[in-house]
Amino acid sequence: MQIKDADILIDLAQQTLILPRHHKQYSISSGKNGIGETENSGKTPRGWHKVAQKFGTAQPRNSVFIARQATGEIYTPQLAAQYPNRDWILSRILWLQGLEQGFNLGAGVDTFARYIYIHGTPDDEPMGMALSHGCIRMRNQDVIELYDLMNEGALVYISEHALEDVALAQ
Repeated sequence: MQIKDADILIDLAQQTLILPRHHKQYSISSGKNGIGETENSGKTPRGWHKVAQKFGTAQPRNSVFIARQATGEIYTPQLAAQYPNRDWILSRILWLQGLEQGFNLGAGVDTFARYIYIHGTPDDEPMGMALSHGCIRMRNQDVIELYDLMNEGALVYISEHALEDVALAQ
């Protein structure tokens, strides 16, 4: 696979998610523990992935998810105060599966088994800096738009190096 084959490019250096075919770019937040594939590391994995499953069709913006199930709650600052230790997964989930055996697929490094998602987060959370538990966080409006534009099976490339020049040249 080549960069030009990707439906979604994730640039961890610039903290951006790029949709080259749609000429769109979004600010993201990746793993605060850095970049890496190791299980239980809290790091964001690199390399080739696909959107394995999507969750949240027709759910309202700011819907709260636990274990990929909508709880029926809608995120508010008051709800956040009630549950200060929750890792808020909101609005939509695109669950990623690694495609590179031994790198991001398989024992000890498996992106899917690590529950690495692209998902919404509270809109007051900062973007453009690494703060997640390994997932790719987006603004709720942005993740809803991404969800609507991408099908299951969409190819995702996650790079630790800047991709802006590559993506915009396509």
